[in-house]
Amino acid sequence: MSNSVINWFKYASPATFYPLAGRLVPWFSGLAVLLIAWGLWIGLFVAPTDAQQSEGYRIIFVHVPASWLSMFIYCVMAFWSALGLAFNTRLSGMLTAALAPTGALFAFLSLWTGALWGKPMWGAWWVWDARLTSQLILFFLYLGFIALQSAIDDPRRADRAGALLALVGVVNIPIIYFSVQWWNTLHQGASVSLTKAPSMAHIMLEGMLIMALGFWSYAIAVVLTRVRCIILERELTSEWVKRNAVD
Repeated sequence: MSNSVINWFKYASPATFYPLAGRLVPWFSGLAVLLIAWGLWIGLFVAPTDAQQSEGYRIIFVHVPASWLSMFIYCVMAFWSALGLAFNTRLSGMLTAALAPTGALFAFLSLWTGALWGKPMWGAWWVWDARLTSQLILFFLYLGFIALQSAIDDPRRADRAGALLALVGVVNIPIIYFSVQWWNTLHQGASVSLTKAPSMAHIMLEGMLIMALGFWSYAIAVVLTRVRCIILERELTSEWVKRNAVD
């Protein structure tokens, strides 16, 4: 096994991951501020007015990246859950627990901005559309994960129970993504696809991708900050915490 692989494995320990997370937080926080400000500037002031949806379409510069992140974060939760169950690593459960509130935030933001977009476009704040309903289920999965972990006093048991829920719930992600193809829905199809050219102006796509990167940077900064708090709570009696209590 190469030295680089061994060096990566050492960060599976909370004691070594804690200082690494602390060094990364300021970088991702600054990057998030810059990218989100840049993306909003493009979305609000540079991107042209849409011919069909007028100025109301600009909500997509928040709605679409938030929707992407809400699904991506749940997939990352499922990944760490599988890793934790397979290798019984403590850090996996801590990271999964740290990801859930941020994922719930983006799922809520996706639903709320979707409602703001849907009212002028569809004439209703909410419809029981396949895409909207599956996204609402995702939000409830996040809340259910948080509630389940909070209801179990033993952190290790809570991690295992939450991991099972995350792995079962991940089946909802492809349902959200393919819902507009599988069913006749009001929600428009994907504007960005890996298999075909985007159906929007280049500057619109640029603003949306920059916002997505900004949200991604924000999520990393917040999750790393939260996992540091979780590590300190669970490792409070460890010698390394006592030695670095001031850090």
